[in-house]
Amino acid sequence: MSNTSFGATGRCGDSTLREARPRLGVLGGSFNPPHIGHLILASDACARLELETVLFAPAAAPPHKTLAGGTSVAVRLEMARAAVAGDERFAVSEIELERGLSFTRDTMAAVAARYPEHDLFFLMGSDSLLQFETWRDPRGILEVCTVAVAMRPGDDRAAAKAAAARWGPQAVTFMETPLIGVSSSAVRSRVAAGLPIRYLVPRAVEELIGVHGLYRAG
Repeated sequence: MSNTSFGATGRCGDSTLREARPRLGVLGGSFNPPHIGHLILASDACARLELETVLFAPAAAPPHKTLAGGTSVAVRLEMARAAVAGDERFAVSEIELERGLSFTRDTMAAVAARYPEHDLFFLMGSDSLLQFETWRDPRGILEVCTVAVAMRPGDDRAAAKAAAARWGPQAVTFMETPLIGVSSSAVRSRVAAGLPIRYLVPRAVEELIGVHGLYRAG
């Protein structure tokens, strides 16, 4: 697998280059809240990897972090759906919530069982790749999917390449995507400080944050 952009197939557009099997991307996370960085990563992955669809899979209970703000699963799911609404390339999967899954290995095994006709790609930022060896059964993840990585602002490209190399030449592919310095934690901090988040999150997500009174100080 290379990081060359071949164009797009399926829902992402037309291409003269067709794969024998459709390709499905999975983007996991707490989505607390979803922001433009998530959407840009998914959009570029769809184009560069010729994905038919990208599934946004909100986490039930992320094993590597504690959810901030006391945001409920139902509200995070509502925000994720609002974020992808209107883009036929994207869909929200409740697979982790339905099954109470906490680890990516189990999530990807469940996705593979549900979509046996697809080649799977798990999308992540380079910050996650640098911690990948600490995840539950990383080789088990790689048995069912290719890991596709986008560089995050401030991460060392050489370190990321070295982290990828340990898993073998075909296990990890890098995507050249815009370096967007926005994070869910930064969005939450701005809300708490009374600062605008317009253009950092989709308008529908901004409205839900207001409706539910999320992330406010005190």
